[in-house]
Amino acid sequence: MTFRDTRPSRLKIWTLAALAGVLLTGSVASAADEPDLIFRRSTVFKWLSPNDKLATYAVDDPEVQGVACHFTVPERGGFKGWLGLAEEVSDISLSCRQVGPIKFSDKLEQGDDMFRKRRSLFFKKMQIVRGCDTKRNVLVYMVYSDRIIEGSPKNSTSSVPIMPWGADTEVAKCGDYFK
Repeated sequence: MTFRDTRPSRLKIWTLAALAGVLLTGSVASAADEPDLIFRRSTVFKWLSPNDKLATYAVDDPEVQGVACHFTVPERGGFKGWLGLAEEVSDISLSCRQVGPIKFSDKLEQGDDMFRKRRSLFFKKMQIVRGCDTKRNVLVYMVYSDRIIEGSPKNSTSSVPIMPWGADTEVAKCGDYFK
């Protein structure tokens, strides 16, 4: 009779701990950055499971006070969508507007993430990134989705010209805040 060590190897333990850490970190980060649901509309009727829908959300730019973005995403229904296992399609529309006086919190990088959300169980995510058109003093936002293996060329862009707001006639220059 041979003795077999049934204790888990250190490699297995470290791998499971790392995976748990990644999953917990991802869920905590996305919970803090949840957008506001404005409304949903059904697009495909399903008999026994949730319908496919279009959902419109709002998110404020956390680094640029006075800018809000609205985006519409398709949400899969069916049992896979209900369980959170369906991979969402990459068709996302975006509209960003100035909703108050523009104030920058700090120096920003061109193409920095403004918002990020998971669109499948593991590999696909949606991102809204921001930049500055210094010549025109316009904030530019782009939404796209990507996957680890292959990305998607589907995207949408929205521009926010920085204008005076209310009695405040001084206009911030985005070029002063982007590296």
